[in-house]
Amino acid sequence: RAAVLRIRPRALHTVPQRFVVAFSCKRRGVCPSCHGRHIAQTAAHLVDHVIPPVPVRQWVISLPKRLRGVLGDQDFFAEIEKLLCSNHATPPSPRPRVGAVSFLHRFGSGLNRHAHLHAAVTDGVFLPGPHGPDGPPAFLPLGRYQGDLAALTERVRRRVIAFFKRQGFLNAHAAADMLAWENSGFSIHASVRITLLDRDVPSYFQSLEHLLRYCAWPAFALERLSVIRGPDGRIIRIRYVLSRHKAAAWVGPGRGRKSTRPGANGVVELTPFEFLDRLADLVPPPRKHRHRYHGVFAPNHPLRRAVTALAKGNIGKRG
Repeated sequence: RAAVLRIRPRALHTVPQRFVVAFSCKRRGVCPSCHGRHIAQTAAHLVDHVIPPVPVRQWVISLPKRLRGVLGDQDFFAEIEKLLCSNHATPPSPRPRVGAVSFLHRFGSGLNRHAHLHAAVTDGVFLPGPHGPDGPPAFLPLGRYQGDLAALTERVRRRVIAFFKRQGFLNAHAAADMLAWENSGFSIHASVRITLLDRDVPSYFQSLEHLLRYCAWPAFALERLSVIRGPDGRIIRIRYVLSRHKAAAWVGPGRGRKSTRPGANGVVELTPFEFLDRLADLVPPPRKHRHRYHGVFAPNHPLRRAVTALAKGNIGKRG
């Protein structure tokens, strides 16, 4: 999109000039051009100027539908730090901290509302070095992953429900009812790990930049969107094709019939007004950050300057 900018002539005999200049569409969450630029810039900035050369693991947390309206992340990262520190025989002092960047997704893979959290977390913890916060920090890698995700999910569930109860979002009866559920509704995945050997390989699907691009992914992919026109040429249906690994589990209202053949994709078909209704529901609120920093990556943490100075884009630069 562009706008015509008119330049006022300085003299009467000067011919007015017109220039076509680009401007931002300001459509949060639904502009493919703006989202593509945001994904590329965010991933490049995090790889070059924030995350030092350490292993990184992706954590994904999903909450029950009753709690998705106010999705918090502080309790989640506190439990991750406990898990990482539990792999060391003697917990070091002062308190070790992880470095994490979280991305709040308000959407699912099929134009549906599904709030969940993606986080890129260092697979280890940071400590102040022998020279204090101003010197190079010490990093304690996790090494072999020994975490019990079932136990971690249960601890996160109890902490999150207790937080919602303190804030008044749940009463005592609702909190006790959720704690008694056989299926808690909480889900945590941590199977994707980026090693130092794969971190900076260009165009590699296991590189850190590829992972961060995935974490910053928009609500829908334009290449999977198509329209069905009627005999008069008007759009009567909107088709959205799901990714292959999501197609097999896609069921429910508003979701098209799918083939069970290997490699077949599920399809979501909506009327134009249904499509606009879903799209409006996926627009993020204004003046909200799309990603947040935690642990040693937090803006006010004493070790942030020393940790980010180790990023490959900051090597050799004066603080």
